[in-house]
Amino acid sequence: MHARAHVLVKGQVQGVFFRASMQREARKRQVVGWVRNLSDGCVEAVVEGEREQVVKIIEYCRKGPSLADVTEVKVTWGDASGCYKTFRVV
Repeated sequence: MHARAHVLVKGQVQGVFFRASMQREARKRQVVGWVRNLSDGCVEAVVEGEREQVVKIIEYCRKGPSLADVTEVKVTWGDASGCYKTFRVV
């Protein structure tokens, strides 16, 4: 079953290779969507794919790469749109 998660990650998550490492994890798990930095210091992402794999990406977001200090992860679930072909940094 395919699912969509809108993810907002707070903490020290910019300047620590969060987006690049998330892209690597997403491609490894064959999920699609995008990730970007926000002006308030957060990282935002949309992830679509098999629900189990989307959950694993969210689990990854809770820790991030080694230099990250994640303080909060907010997730909003929805139905997959099917409009993404890959996972990219925007």
